[in-house]
Amino acid sequence: QVQLVESGGGLVQAGGSLRLSCAASGRTFSNYRMGWFRQAPGKEREFVAAISRSGGNTYYADSVKGRFTIARDNAKNTVYLQMNSLKPEDTAVYYCAAMRSVSATIRAARAYDYWGQGTQVTVSS
Repeated sequence: QVQLVESGGGLVQAGGSLRLSCAASGRTFSNYRMGWFRQAPGKEREFVAAISRSGGNTYYADSVKGRFTIARDNAKNTVYLQMNSLKPEDTAVYYCAAMRSVSATIRAARAYDYWGQGTQVTVSS
């Protein structure tokens, strides 16, 4: 049982930066692998980034590698997505997700158990 709330979305120009936050409830946050996904209008939900329970391992979609950074602060029950060098194609609703499993495919949306409500990111050209 965990609730996730994203924040930090907004409108930025191409080349700009945003930092998304995902605040989680409960005292077992460190037990979950955490991920960020995004969905643009008319497109499938796609994997963006994920992080292991301790924060020691991170994973990124090729499309954001080198531009986005995922991090977590287990003491604050929060996971972050720092987005730099934003492009118009990054425009989407961004979702935070939590996974109980430590062995499921970390890039697969279907493997996650809990989801936030999403936050809109719009990048203008």
